[in-house]
Amino acid sequence: MQPRYLVLLAAYNGLEWISEQVESILNQEGVSVTLLISVDASGDGTEQWVTDLADADSRVKYLAHGQRFGGAARNFFRLVKEASIEDFDYFSFADQDDIWLPNKLIQATDVMYETQSDGYSGNVTAFWPNGKERLIVKSQPQVQYDHLFEAAGPGCTYVFSRKLFVDLQQHITINFCDVQSVTLHDWYCYAFSRTHGYKWVIDTTSYMRYRQHSNNQVGVNSGLKAFRSRLLKVFDGWWLSQASLISRLIGIEATPFVQSWIKLGGTDLARLALAGYKCRRRLRDKFIFTGLCLTLVIMRQKK
Repeated sequence: MQPRYLVLLAAYNGLEWISEQVESILNQEGVSVTLLISVDASGDGTEQWVTDLADADSRVKYLAHGQRFGGAARNFFRLVKEASIEDFDYFSFADQDDIWLPNKLIQATDVMYETQSDGYSGNVTAFWPNGKERLIVKSQPQVQYDHLFEAAGPGCTYVFSRKLFVDLQQHITINFCDVQSVTLHDWYCYAFSRTHGYKWVIDTTSYMRYRQHSNNQVGVNSGLKAFRSRLLKVFDGWWLSQASLISRLIGIEATPFVQSWIKLGGTDLARLALAGYKCRRRLRDKFIFTGLCLTLVIMRQKK
């Protein structure tokens, strides 16, 4: 039997791109695909397009229209909570605007089997309207605490085994009100997986085209403008506040490492700076992480 996949797609005002993405999902080779779509209340007719597609193709399902989420994370948390699990072996996230290569899911299945992993993500090929393309590498070796400070790559590459997804679904259902404050669902799901004993593999190969446009909620960290935007999130407290929130929600607040920095005082940030090599995967990011933590220490001393 072919591996049975439930693909969870979060949409919002996606009429311009969703057709191409859905076609690439339904045309996956070597797997049996069911697609479950949740639409954040839109103004471009996305809901009607999804309804019509589901009427025409029994592989496509959707959750009740009309809810307003205000961001992809809340929409994905809803999908995880309401997904039916009985008939599926694997579960995958999808954005509305990418293009999957035909072997994306079967390759994920093979890599997970070969490495005995329950969680999977991979590199992606970003592409822009002007024709530019770039391989985005997220497959640097995992380190002890990277899951507390970054995702395992774009959430649209994520695949979960049935065992992991059932555990994740139960956790999110119990903590549904609290996870509404989490901004990035992919970071959260990766952190939950790693801290609950599940092995995660990050594939070195790209099996999808990652569309970049002005409406991307996150997108590729490319160029000075994107770097500046992420830098501001560090200095306004968002990034470390999210790390603290995620650590609390996944139940590791009391561990010695998290206790050493979670109060985010000057001494705590200094300790975190010294642990920078354990907190990010890419070598460049290790240095940036340490430098940012030390900069925050100095800034707080001047206040």
